[in-house]
Amino acid sequence: MLVLLPPSEGKADSGKGAPLRLESLSLPGLTAAREAVLGELVALCAGDEEKAREVLGLSEGLRGEVAKNAALRTAGARPAGEIYTGVLYDALGLASLGAAAKRRAARSLLVFSGLWGAVRVTDRIPSYRCSMGIRLPGLGALAGHWRAPMAEVLPEAAGDGLVLDLRSAAYAAAWKPKGEVAKRTATVRVLHAPTRKVVSHFNKATKGRIVRALLSSGVTPADPAELVEALRELGYAVEAQAPERAGKAWALDVLVEEVH
Repeated sequence: MLVLLPPSEGKADSGKGAPLRLESLSLPGLTAAREAVLGELVALCAGDEEKAREVLGLSEGLRGEVAKNAALRTAGARPAGEIYTGVLYDALGLASLGAAAKRRAARSLLVFSGLWGAVRVTDRIPSYRCSMGIRLPGLGALAGHWRAPMAEVLPEAAGDGLVLDLRSAAYAAAWKPKGEVAKRTATVRVLHAPTRKVVSHFNKATKGRIVRALLSSGVTPADPAELVEALRELGYAVEAQAPERAGKAWALDVLVEEVH
């Protein structure tokens, strides 16, 4: 099983560990594309601070993020699972998982990123600010920059098992499962059952809990149909829609009564 996650906007401090080594990150086929984004981002943030703030969409209160980006090559690095914070990652609670569940997380979780493309939670990265939705002056829109290298690398990373896609739209734009991979991909929405509306905070928290439950249970569904059954056995109310035509993913709605 491969689980595709969005990053968090907020991130923990880098700490004082050894600095980033691009060549040590998972999915080495993305190294050249990572270097291109890293190089332009560092140069942008080391130059005109106001231009960097404009490109990155940063408020006055986030001015310090520009200096953080300028120092990415020398900043300390920590496992990505410790860098990403926020609602989904708080609910996922990687640090409190049991040993077996942590091993499953290391194998199956893939976090998408405007800067790194995608990383495993064990990959060591510095804290940064670079969302997938930005447009760098040289490279252009980051989602477009990542499409070709992702198309080369991600099908192999997906293997022959289930792909559980929990990404937001901006990150889903960087790679869309196609062909045989799409047939075993499931996207998930979390809906407030009484209103049938998506609520952002509650949506993220529930997705984090779903991933934690799957990792902790040790269940390994092979395809979307098995995932539906696994989630129901874990206590979730799930409605599933199989794809109407080839090349499309399954669509799963998880219905939750309480918003919390």
